[in-house]
Amino acid sequence: MNRRLLAYFLLDTSGSMRGEPIQALNNGFNGLVSMLRMDPQAMDSLHISVITFDREVHCLVPLTDLASFRPVEILCPESGPTHTGEALEMLHEMVDKELIKGSFERKGDWKPLLFVFTDGKPSDIQKYRMSIAKIKALDFGIIVGCAAGPKSEVSFLKELTNDVVKLDTTDSHTLTTFFRWVSSSIEMGSKSQGTGEGIYLPPPPSELNIIV
Repeated sequence: MNRRLLAYFLLDTSGSMRGEPIQALNNGFNGLVSMLRMDPQAMDSLHISVITFDREVHCLVPLTDLASFRPVEILCPESGPTHTGEALEMLHEMVDKELIKGSFERKGDWKPLLFVFTDGKPSDIQKYRMSIAKIKALDFGIIVGCAAGPKSEVSFLKELTNDVVKLDTTDSHTLTTFFRWVSSSIEMGSKSQGTGEGIYLPPPPSELNIIV
C-alpha cells in the first residue's frame, strides 16, 4: 500500500469573508488543487480534507485522494462568529481516526500537513487554546497559519505554529499567490519526507510576509 500524505485545510468562512474574499478563496483553493494534479508524486500519495469554520464548523471535504477530488464551492454566512477552536477539535478527531500509524508490519502515512487560513481571530478563544496542545501532540510535519486581510490577528496563529504568513489583502491576486506557494510547500513536503529529511517551506513570494 502506498504511504499517504494527508493535507488538512481549515478555512475561515465567517461573515467578514463575504463578497470578493470568499470568491478569491474559492479561486485560490481550486487553483491549488489543479496545480497539485500536475505533480505525479502528489497524485500518487496526496489526500486532502477541508474543514470550514464560521458560527458552525463543517467538514466540507472528507479525506479524498487527489485524483478523485472535485472542485468545491466554499460558502459563508452573512455574519457571525469565528469558531476556530471548534474547528481544531473536529480536526483532532479526524486526524486521530484517519492517520495510519506505522508498525513493524507496515510503514504508516507520512507526517500530515495542516494549513489554517483566517481573516480574523477566534471567537472561542478558550476552546482554541485548549485544542492547541492536542493538535501539537498529533505531530504534524508542518503547520502553516495564514492571517489574511487587515483585521486578521497573527498572535493567535503564533500560539499554534511558528510558521505564520501575513497577507495584507484578501483579493484574488494575493490569495492565488498564497495558494501557489502552498502548492510548492506540499510538493516539497512529499519529496523531502521521502528522503527522510524534515520538511522545509519554500521561500515565499514578496506578497507574503513571513512573521518571525
